[in-house]
Order: sequence, then C-alpha cells, then structure tokens
Amino acid sequence: MIRTAALSVMALALSAASTWSQDAQPAKGLQVELNAVAPSERGCVFTFVVGNGMEKNVARAKFEFVLFNGTGTVERMIVLDFRDLPQGKTKVRQFDLPGTQCDNVKRVLINDSPVCEGEGIAAGACMSGIVTRSNTPVGFEG
Repeated sequence: MIRTAALSVMALALSAASTWSQDAQPAKGLQVELNAVAPSERGCVFTFVVGNGMEKNVARAKFEFVLFNGTGTVERMIVLDFRDLPQGKTKVRQFDLPGTQCDNVKRVLINDSPVCEGEGIAAGACMSGIVTRSNTPVGFEG
C-alpha cells in the first residue's frame, strides 16, 4: 500500500513537471537581467546579462535607463549602448556610471529603446516582449 502511494506521488510529480516544461516556452523578446551593481572609482558599475530570444539578430541596441532613489525620485536618465545582440545568444554588458552612488539607486527602469536596428527588425522590437529581472536588491523593470 505504501509502495502504491509512493508510485502515485511520483507519477503525479512527473506529470506536473511535464506540464510545466511544456508551458515554459522561451521568451520571444529580449531578456535583460540586472546582474550586479558595484561601486567603482568613478561611480557605480552596472552589469547586465542580456539574452536575445528574438528571431533576428539585433545589430545595434541602445536603451534609455531611469535610475530612481529611495524616495522614488528620478536621480538620473541615461542612454546605454548594448551594441550587438545576436539571436539565441547571451551577452554580458558593463557600464560604469561616473558620479552615480550605488547605494542611492533603489530602482532601475528601461524607459525606451531609441535605437534597435538589424535586418528585418521592426521599430520598437527591442521593447516588445522584453523581460526583466534583478539579481540584486535594486528593483528592475522594463
């Protein structure tokens, strides 16, 4: 009886795992992770991990970022050049922002993508379907 119950639980778990893996399809846009935020001699270094789940190579991408402080006030707006983002690949990009104090940044927003270029890339494609996540205590959204 215990053996039958154990087999039933295992079968149910395998069924749930199979259903989950079928539902978890790869994102069709860009996946951008704020991976690290660290003080530097000049200011604050932001490290991003970017995966291109689009069906095309992005030859050039720039994103407008908004940095918010602990009271929700905009501290800074800046456009960062992520260069090329090949389809199906993951890239790491680092940016040292002079004069920015890491401790003051509580939230980061990707406000827009003023440049998103590549063969067959439609206007706005870099923001369409973008998925963001943070591996830091700093909130991150797109």
